[in-house]
Amino acid sequence: MYENNFPNKRYRHTIAFLQKHINTSESILDLGAENPFSEIMKSSGYQVNNTSGEDLDVNFEKVISSDAEVITAFEIFEHLVAPFNVLKEIKAKKLVASIPMRLWFSSAYRSKTDPWDRHYHEFEDWQFDWLLEKAGWKIKDTAKWTNPTKKFGIRPILRLFTPRYYIVYAERD
Repeated sequence: MYENNFPNKRYRHTIAFLQKHINTSESILDLGAENPFSEIMKSSGYQVNNTSGEDLDVNFEKVISSDAEVITAFEIFEHLVAPFNVLKEIKAKKLVASIPMRLWFSSAYRSKTDPWDRHYHEFEDWQFDWLLEKAGWKIKDTAKWTNPTKKFGIRPILRLFTPRYYIVYAERD
């Protein structure tokens, strides 16, 4: 998936945000199949288990049965048709989630070869905040960052200063 294009900047920002809010003694259920960032979390001292790649729109059994203290979801909710449903089912009291933001100059991502690698949603920050709040989460901290490319053109110039990623730390009573 990341051949010759490893998202170092995104991973750097994400691990720094996670370390700011989550102690390594807290157990984590990371939504999505094990991936390179799961390994980065483990190498940073976190106890991480992943879901198994099941369709979280209809099957949230692993989320419901988890006793993890923290749920992480990095670039997962944009792939779901109804992310509200799984967000509502989470028992953990802490959530760290990031999304790629909707860009006005670029349409939603869609892989033509992998039906799981498609974005049903690309949120604006206020939309993602509203989704979390409606699902019972209270947002405690957020951050955004850009994703410049090494290409030439109008869109690469816009990516220099237009935030592409949004991350949220939220809690539930």
